[in-house]
Amino acid sequence: MTSFRRSVTPAERRARLGRRHLLVGSARVRTPEEVAGALIGLHATDPATVFLSAAARMAEPEVAAVERALYEERTLARIRCMRRTMFVLPAAFAPEAQAAVGRYAYMDRGKALDRLREAAGWDELRYTAAEQDALALLAERGEATAAEFAAAVPALREQIVAFPGKSYESRQRVASTVLGVLAAEGRIRRARPAGNWTSAQFRWALAEPLPELPASESKAALARRYLSAFGPVTEADLKWWTGWTLAATRKAIAASGAEAVSLDEGTGYLLPEDVEPVSCPEPWVTLLPSLDATPMGWRQRDWYLDADHTPALFDRNGNIGPTIWADGRIIGAWAQRPDGSINHRLFTDPGREIHTALDGETARMTTFLRGTRVTPCYRTPLERQLSA
Repeated sequence: MTSFRRSVTPAERRARLGRRHLLVGSARVRTPEEVAGALIGLHATDPATVFLSAAARMAEPEVAAVERALYEERTLARIRCMRRTMFVLPAAFAPEAQAAVGRYAYMDRGKALDRLREAAGWDELRYTAAEQDALALLAERGEATAAEFAAAVPALREQIVAFPGKSYESRQRVASTVLGVLAAEGRIRRARPAGNWTSAQFRWALAEPLPELPASESKAALARRYLSAFGPVTEADLKWWTGWTLAATRKAIAASGAEAVSLDEGTGYLLPEDVEPVSCPEPWVTLLPSLDATPMGWRQRDWYLDADHTPALFDRNGNIGPTIWADGRIIGAWAQRPDGSINHRLFTDPGREIHTALDGETARMTTFLRGTRVTPCYRTPLERQLSA
């Protein structure tokens, strides 16, 4: 005898998304900490994404509020965690996230030394000396950029070929490897950037290492956070979002206490306290930036994205560009023209009410940007067209 399994329709999933991800107008919040908490974390590979993702979900968005949380109060932490990707998440979540996703090979000191030994002939003594010189520089100056490290520490000025033979092969300073490992170990942190809020040229500062937590318990806790924010989800969604193996994914789902539900694409999971149906919220429209946590939150996306639009919205590595959402679906894309004004394209005519709401959201984002031009670090075909 089989037990009854509740079905969750795409419409209900879109209703959940609007409320849980603070995209409905009435769900917007006051602080960037609330935004990051609702989404577990904000994608931060592109620094501008953090600010634009927060702005889309805050009732009165301000650049200064995000900067204050990141660099003054430090209630938000920027770390590399899920899928080896940079995230900005509530500082209290950082130890759990790091313990849950583990230390990836390229962030490990031993692997970094192997790479530098092969690429530049370094040995343990040379690596340790460069590492100590970098920490001494921060102890003396308080903060320093990668360029300042390279200028002050000759060993960090050396260049190696990164990812040889790959399409993204490049030359980079040794400083990137050494500083990356120190950051992964929690011994240094990214401080305020050298430029404005769109800049990726961060200063570095000394930091206290994150406390070590049990991996299995942290994985179960992270799975619960993900299910709460993104559920219902499939095994494939959680595996992709975390970067875990399938075995680790299944173990974390079981430990989370999740209950199975039926989705169009197969079996999904919800937390037991979250299985009641969710009604549709009021109509809503929003502009989300490239790499926003919402469209990057699921591996299987048919319930909010027409597959025919994927080639225009994503680059070859699976990074999404800026998107326009209405009532839980992607209906178009947007970008800034050279003069900073916002241009957009809709995939279909959504009706007068949505057009009016889109005009309002465009004006709201224009006010937030205040003339700042943002060019995504990963360009997509439609974003390039709209920004020309």
